[in-house]
Formats: sequence, C-alpha cells, structure tokens
Amino acid sequence: MSNEAGEAADDLRPEAVLARAARARGDLFPEWTRVAHTIPKTYHLINETGSYLHQYHGQADDPDKLSAQMRELIAIPALCAKGDMRHTPNHIRRCYRLGMTDRVLFEAATAYATVAGWASTILQLSLAIAEANSPQYAFGVMPAGGAPAELTPFRELSLGRTRKSNRAESLAATPEWRYAAEIDPELARRAAAFIDHCLLNDNTEEALLGAGPRELIVIAALCTRGEVETAAVHIRRAYDYGLSKKNVLEAICSVIPMSGMMSAQIGLRAMQQADTLSA
Repeated sequence: MSNEAGEAADDLRPEAVLARAARARGDLFPEWTRVAHTIPKTYHLINETGSYLHQYHGQADDPDKLSAQMRELIAIPALCAKGDMRHTPNHIRRCYRLGMTDRVLFEAATAYATVAGWASTILQLSLAIAEANSPQYAFGVMPAGGAPAELTPFRELSLGRTRKSNRAESLAATPEWRYAAEIDPELARRAAAFIDHCLLNDNTEEALLGAGPRELIVIAALCTRGEVETAAVHIRRAYDYGLSKKNVLEAICSVIPMSGMMSAQIGLRAMQQADTLSA
C-alpha cells in the first residue's frame, strides 16, 4: 500500500471516515453521521472491524473464509433476536442483492431458533422480510426484479452434508432431556422433534443449508448466551461435519456488532474447550 493510500485510510476527519464507510458498505444509516462527527476514531474502528467481519465491499474474497452470504445468515437471526427492525431489513436487501431467497433466510433463522426461540427469530424474520419488501423502507437497494425467486449458489451450500463419524445425535438422547422424558415424555418427544428438525438430526429434510452450516449458526447463538460448554459440544459437531476452526471463529465473530467482543471471547473459550473433548 502506498503512503498516500495509507494516509487516506487513517484520515480521521468525520467526512473522510463517513466516505470510507459508505464505500465499504454501500449505504449508511443517518445516525452514524452524528457518531462520526462526535467520536470519529471510534466510528473508524467500528467500520474497519465491521467491514472485515461481514465481508463488505473492498474485502478480498478468500475460499478459506466464510462467504458474505453465510455471514449474513448468522447476523440476520442475531439482529432479529435483538428485535432490531431498523437494520434487519437492510441486511435482507443485501442478501437479495447477493441472490439469496427467503427460504434460505428462514432456514438460518430456524437453526438460530433452537437457542433463541422461534418468536424472536422466525417470526421476527417474517416481519423484517415484509419490511424489506416495502417501498416505504428507505435503507438499502432492492434488486430490480425484487426478491430473488431462485437461490444463487454460494460455497457453504455444499459444505457440512456428511458427518465423518456417521452418527446422528437427537436431543432426546441428552441427559437433560432423558430426565425430562421421565417427567413428561410427550414434552420430551415434541421438543426433540423440533430441535432434530431444525438441526437436521433426523436426516429427513431436504434442505438448502446442510447440518454443518446450521451448527455454525447455533454456535454463534450460544456464544451470545454465554453457553461455553454447550457451544463446545456444537463446535466438535461442526468439525465432524468438515468445518474448520477458521470457519467456526468467523461464525462466532459475525455476531460481534450486535452482541459485543465478549461473545467472541466466550466463543474462543468454547473453541479451546472443544479442543479438549474427544472427537
């Protein structure tokens, strides 16, 4: 990088910071203007970090990294779980521009719902999709033809379809839900049926997202809840489906903007714990 380019990237004048953010992201919410004018270095660092986390324009594509599409499939349910109906539709419009359909968005929310509940994920996503498709929503550009009818392939669609250990794990087999079955077997049966469906543990669903990418979504969700031990178990599953440590870390870091660096630290702790678990 030339000195001139380096100096431009470090220019902390508010208008320069805003211009870089707009180039990276493609659009800006007006509330960021006040942030940039008041604490420009903070906003500069937010944009530097956020652009890398979500692979905004200007970040080099790398086959070893999670795609921008996969990062959105983690970030959008996380935004929904926060009840953020201002920014979620903007992310949905970005997904549409990347050739993603409502079906794949709902599959991602279904995985996240195993941790955060369907009311705050699946239903919130449905509301956000309606808002994204409304001409009254002012942020982000819709594709000329509207929401895509067909999914444009991205690399994670072919990942995590086969488990190395060739074993399935039902919620019903866990100690907690075996205990629940002794008290209320019907509750345990119905709960297991829902979770097994969402995570493809039952191997009966024709799905766009395989079990491996769904594990990445679940891991990120668990880290926002501080669930180190359970996240470690799911990290081992992700590895078993062929996902890499880099994939797992990038999935965890996709929720930093809405849940903070502590979620990443919790995720790293879970990754360390996963290294100690037997494969």
